[in-house]
Amino acid sequence: MTDQRLWTKTFVVGIIVNLFMSTVFYLLMTTMAMYAVDRFAASETGAGLASSSFIIGAVVGRILAGKFLDVVGRRRMLVASMAVFVLAGAAYIPIDGFALLIALRLVHGFAFGMGNTSLVASIQSVIPPWRRAEGNGYFGTATTLATAVGPLLGVWLSVEFGFAFLFWAASVCGFVAMVAALLFAVPERTLSADERTALRSFHPASFVDPGALKPGAVMGLGGMAYSAVLAYLAVYTTSVGVPGAAGTYFVFFAIGSLAARLFAGRIQDRWGDNVVLVPVFVVFFAGMAVVAEAQTHWAFWLAGVLTGLGFGCLLPSLQAILISRTPSARVGVATSTFFLMLDVGTGIGPVVLGVIAGRVGYSPMFWTCSGLVVLSAMLYFAVHGRHAGRRGTV
Repeated sequence: MTDQRLWTKTFVVGIIVNLFMSTVFYLLMTTMAMYAVDRFAASETGAGLASSSFIIGAVVGRILAGKFLDVVGRRRMLVASMAVFVLAGAAYIPIDGFALLIALRLVHGFAFGMGNTSLVASIQSVIPPWRRAEGNGYFGTATTLATAVGPLLGVWLSVEFGFAFLFWAASVCGFVAMVAALLFAVPERTLSADERTALRSFHPASFVDPGALKPGAVMGLGGMAYSAVLAYLAVYTTSVGVPGAAGTYFVFFAIGSLAARLFAGRIQDRWGDNVVLVPVFVVFFAGMAVVAEAQTHWAFWLAGVLTGLGFGCLLPSLQAILISRTPSARVGVATSTFFLMLDVGTGIGPVVLGVIAGRVGYSPMFWTCSGLVVLSAMLYFAVHGRHAGRRGTV
């Protein structure tokens, strides 16, 4: 039987795996476009592809992981994915062609998608059901720290020591995640006869959980709004004369997100989803609006805190809602679907929003992102918020 304490060895090890896995993601996502231009003289489109191809690979990995998670075994899939993750981090160094770089990014993203889906689905089995939101909030603090450490470390290492050193750092972080994964003693599920029969089916429902599409769509719209910050904040802060504000923004984002995750989950478990989600959408909107009008360091710092309180809390809160309404047999597919929707929003966001920025400028683009937050909030209330109660009463 699963240990009903929250702070178990498995839970702590899962946080460590999440921290180092997510750090690699942000370490390379914020520097890959620059590397493609510097190393292969890639065009703007090619540089964008070098970044987004990782997400394409992650989407494929998530789809397959969701279906075959309990066939391969959760711990086995996690360890195998992290082994590929380590090798992929080091393989950037000898790559001497742009096409090979794109292929490697796809493989690297595939390993991330498989490993992350396995980890997130597995951690749900060690979180007591009545502390679901709180546990996911604590687990997500690893991702929060990675959003601050990854971009700062990535830019610093590439500028001060070169890209080869950056890739070695990514490989070392992946290795730490793999070693931690070896210590991740997660309960495994035994498939029923019906579930084994369903594995032979290639019906879309065997890869994508319909029940996860609605909260996933809410998260996808939020991810699309935040993707503009990841992709264009450095360019935007430079254009308004405060280039250093981009790096410190992520530090303040992490502070806001960490503060929210430490307390919001417990409040959500006790008082219900809307008590947390309503303020989350309000401050998320405010954060994107401040970004749109910011001209000083202080304004970008404020935007970072507000966006951290908003977007940083949105993911674990929606994930807790999803898991609380998902049968245990479907947790793997539901988790895969949820993060797939987030990946899609994060992946297409820079492309669509980049077109807007090219035509009307960055400030109107960030106001458009504020509008996406409003759409996300409206969708949340349509699919869940209008009939949400305390945890377990929906």
